[in-house]
Amino acid sequence: MVMFLMSVTSKLTAQGQISVPAEIRKKLGIGPGSAIEWEERDGEILVRRAGRYSSAEMHAAVFADELPAPKSLQDLKEGVRAHMRKKHARD
Repeated sequence: MVMFLMSVTSKLTAQGQISVPAEIRKKLGIGPGSAIEWEERDGEILVRRAGRYSSAEMHAAVFADELPAPKSLQDLKEGVRAHMRKKHARD
């Protein structure tokens, strides 16, 4: 798989804000009021539209403590529900 990496620059304001370049907004499918997530992974920072995960990431999050084994659709739905409740729980 060949991946094209885009390189664009933004400036940080004194208040710690940045503008997301139009090309990136379009690629992420975001606009005013959209939420984005910042994640550190292997010494790099990933930015993505909030709630956008690959199926591999979902499986790793839901079944992290189990050996990989076929799961039923019901198991997957219950695992996703439990993960989302835990992730978005308010204290």
